[in-house]
Amino acid sequence: MSIDNAIASLAVGNVKSAAIRMRTSRWSIAAMLVLGALALTPPLAASVTQVDKWAAELAAFEAQDRIDPAVGGIVFVGSSSIRLWDLGRSFPAAKALNRGFGGTEIADAVNHVDRLVIRHKPRIVVFYAGDNDIAAGKTAEDVAAGFKAFVAKVRATLPETRIAFIGIKPSLQRWALIAQIRRANALVRDYCDGDDRLGFVDVDGPMLGWDGKPRADLFAEDGLHLSPKGYALWTTLVQPFIENAR
Repeated sequence: MSIDNAIASLAVGNVKSAAIRMRTSRWSIAAMLVLGALALTPPLAASVTQVDKWAAELAAFEAQDRIDPAVGGIVFVGSSSIRLWDLGRSFPAAKALNRGFGGTEIADAVNHVDRLVIRHKPRIVVFYAGDNDIAAGKTAEDVAAGFKAFVAKVRATLPETRIAFIGIKPSLQRWALIAQIRRANALVRDYCDGDDRLGFVDVDGPMLGWDGKPRADLFAEDGLHLSPKGYALWTTLVQPFIENAR
């Protein structure tokens, strides 16, 4: 091979090597970008879990709605204190629909208000939530803001619907949180006092004994959920709101 041919061959080899290195570099950069994107993206399972958190409860409500749309009555909505309430027994003369689901916070009622409340076009809504919010570390101001957001969403479609907020109960299990609970109740009460279509149902005082602590007979064994006697008391306290709103 001549010197000229050898130099030409070497040059071609260098060009090919450079091209290979360039392609490899591009693939490396692309791989790094893909891996980086994957690292920043939440796992699919976590995303699905968040979306489907209340899927079973909502699906059950959908099935009920297909059988009976229950339009124009009273909707009780909120957390487990609503879910466990036998409304047919407590309010036999009222057309009361239970749309409570356990473990929820106010934001859950706000996020699903169309399916839980608005589609039923109720004349009255009885709302209980905030208990779990305070236990999860949210502030009294968060609770008040959440209820205001709920009211705003209902009012956007149903401006004449009356809404009653059952004050967050003083419970045995969460007695250590009573100061924050009472502050939240005070903020919500002040908000309700400024609107004739809103009502605040105070359950704090009636649920306390002579010692100023929650009455054990009003609670189930867990010290958080209500006993039949507790629900009987709540029925007495809520009844005037329902009757006056007719």
